Amino acid sequence: MTDTNKPLDIDTVQAFVLVADFSSFTRAAEALDTSQAAISLKLKRLEERLGYRLLERTPRHVRLSPQGERFIGAARTLLNAHERALGDLGGHAARRLVIGISDHVAGPDLPTWLSRLAAYDPLVILEVRIASSRDLVAAFERNELDAVIVRNEDDRQDGEVLAVERFGWFAAPTWQHSPDAPLRIATLAAPCGVRQLATRALDDARIDWTEVFVGGGVLAVGAAVSAGLGVAALAHRVAPAGAVEVGEQYGLPALPVSEVKLHSRINDERSRDTLRALSATFRGVLQR
Repeated sequence: MTDTNKPLDIDTVQAFVLVADFSSFTRAAEALDTSQAAISLKLKRLEERLGYRLLERTPRHVRLSPQGERFIGAARTLLNAHERALGDLGGHAARRLVIGISDHVAGPDLPTWLSRLAAYDPLVILEVRIASSRDLVAAFERNELDAVIVRNEDDRQDGEVLAVERFGWFAAPTWQHSPDAPLRIATLAAPCGVRQLATRALDDARIDWTEVFVGGGVLAVGAAVSAGLGVAALAHRVAPAGAVEVGEQYGLPALPVSEVKLHSRINDERSRDTLRALSATFRGVLQR
């Protein structure tokens, strides 16, 4: 029998919401800077307090139970009210974090990352700048950004590795290449690290190529691919819907993997907590 008059423990509710958002005990533990065993214990206590199972767990998947689906909305409301109450009591104004995210990293998952971050920390004002990794690292070094999530294009040894991603050659399903003609490619404007690694791979393989489209962002390059203008070197996660990998079909060179890194100069504890949650979110999406 459960004690319905006993207050819910905020820490256990927060652990539940993070596990639900990340679909992972491991990512939730990273976000809270604790162990997976500690997260499991918190969930067990919360389920015992409520009297029903919140999560359905298998060796490969974590998902909400029907009761968990009903509870998650109330849990988010409780956490938001708790954070705002702490902010009011402590006299803390909303914090602003200025974060740069590489265009090749952001991709279609950016709304998911932002929604999870907002749910985790309702007092943060997040200013996000999307640009090339090189431009963002330069801005970070000029102290214009609090943190950046970028591709490691210059073999820097510092920073936290969030994921290692594969690249491929993507084109529209109807696109065709004649071996007697230069390879038609769509790229970002130079200097772009992904453009550089792609053209270097083609040159090393002695494959003639010509640019038929130069875009100002990954979204534009993806649109050119979908329109059938050419082939593009893209991370698998950011390739446009419906595009197919054609590297093997046309004998194109394999592309090197790329590290996605976090660089940060954030010092205050609450902002570090927020950034740790964002890092866990990135890992969960980038490594799936």
